[in-house]
Amino acid sequence: MKTKFVVITGGVLSGLGKGVVTASIGSILKAQGYKVSAVKIDPYINVDAGTMRPTEHGEVFVTEDGGETDQDLGNYERFFDENIFKKHNITTGQVYLNVIQKERNLEYDGKCVEVIPHIPLEVRRRIFKVAKDTKADYVMIEVGGTIGDYQNVLFLEALREMKREYNNMIFVHVAYLPVPGNIGEMKTKPAQHSVRALNASGIQPDIIIARASNMIDKIRREKLSTFCNVKEDAVIGAPDVFNIYEVPLIFEKQGLGKKIVEKFGKKYKKGKLSKWESLIKKTKKLKKTVKIGIVGKYFDIGDFTLEDSYISVIEAIKHASWNNSVNYKIEWIDSKKYEKNKSALKELDKYNGVIVPGGFGYSGVEGKILAIEYVRKKKIPYLGICYGMQLAVVEFARNVCKLEGANTTENEKNVKHPVIDILPEQIEKLKQKKYGATMRLGTYPAKLKRGTKVRKLYKNKGKVDERHRHRYEVNPEYIERLEKKGLVFSGKSPDRSLMEFMELPKHPYFVGAQAHPEFKSRPFRPAPLFDGLIKAAIKKRIK
Repeated sequence: MKTKFVVITGGVLSGLGKGVVTASIGSILKAQGYKVSAVKIDPYINVDAGTMRPTEHGEVFVTEDGGETDQDLGNYERFFDENIFKKHNITTGQVYLNVIQKERNLEYDGKCVEVIPHIPLEVRRRIFKVAKDTKADYVMIEVGGTIGDYQNVLFLEALREMKREYNNMIFVHVAYLPVPGNIGEMKTKPAQHSVRALNASGIQPDIIIARASNMIDKIRREKLSTFCNVKEDAVIGAPDVFNIYEVPLIFEKQGLGKKIVEKFGKKYKKGKLSKWESLIKKTKKLKKTVKIGIVGKYFDIGDFTLEDSYISVIEAIKHASWNNSVNYKIEWIDSKKYEKNKSALKELDKYNGVIVPGGFGYSGVEGKILAIEYVRKKKIPYLGICYGMQLAVVEFARNVCKLEGANTTENEKNVKHPVIDILPEQIEKLKQKKYGATMRLGTYPAKLKRGTKVRKLYKNKGKVDERHRHRYEVNPEYIERLEKKGLVFSGKSPDRSLMEFMELPKHPYFVGAQAHPEFKSRPFRPAPLFDGLIKAAIKKRIK
């Protein structure tokens, strides 16, 4: 088989940044001129990420072909600057569902269908399909969860079998090295145990990525080399960084790309990461900062804040800020506090721009609407994404069109003025409780109106494509009334039935998108609507 596989596993604890490690290795290999792709294996029973709360598993990333996937596919896209599709996210639910369907269809010719070998074989089939369809030289395979978890044992078995049969695979193990505060010394023992747990699955790592708050030193490298049976120069440090796009450069300095390529018998060429070097140099020199407030609801998980709920929004802000030669400062605003205390809205004055991102349900919605009203009246730059656009329409209908009690039927079924209503094709799906993968998903086109701010942001293109994830839309029955009062729908579906973009022409920047433009934002190609927000935020900052 032509394709080579680089498997990334994780040990000690979750949340180590395996996705960034995977994306970084892939970007290093791509810089060498190789065709690269990636697969994320998630060991949960869910068929996809679409039915999970963002606080449960982080953001649901939407692919071009409508996949509701793990957020790490977003990392792959941003680092590789290529689209990754839904088949690149493999879950336990998908695997078992397909095996059971095959059994029901007699596709196993009456054999006894068992966990082994049939589950690992299905895993391998899916991996090979990605390799075949992409024609990639290298496919990164990120195994979700932590080594030692029961849930990912069968995935490891599939990979072990692939390594034994084809010998075209190396294993990279990402392990955490804690520095206990009361000791002040980096400890390798947890990493050693995680490697032994990997060994128990029949897998020996070729490379260890030492994740820690600081760069690993020589003594710790020697320990991991001795006790984990790897060469000392195959222990690669991965310290905490402010900017994840610096990780490929950190790996490059330690020769990680060279080690991987040479393990496959190829020659490595230095100095191929110049664009990443230029980006990092630029970000370190920036002096001006714009302050962006995100008014949302998927922040808290217990006593902690989960920024992963909006990771693509965060990255899109970064990309747009760097493109405009400014730093960014993001602050999280819980909309529910405005419902309790309207005077707290005054804090929005300190922001150069405000975003209301996507979401579902009634909790915190009235607080979001109050925030939208405030920034509209105070001329604070605003970007509404999906639900954020819908609620901007609700606010405008209530306070400008004087449609008392206007709302979305998502939250109030028998509302007098349903300015946001369910998409017709969604009604029957919800009646039958078909929630998984049934929204309006993936890339859809929109025709942009001449002379609008949105069209200018898209470089005067008459037609653009963005990714969607929603069940509700602007109610066509209210469009004329909204437009008469000054709301401009600057982008519509080709048949003109769906309102895709909106704006207020007399406002410095009051823009909404039914789509999620953050999903297509890249470090070197920022999403146009985010770029417009940052430009407006800079103007507000200067004033």
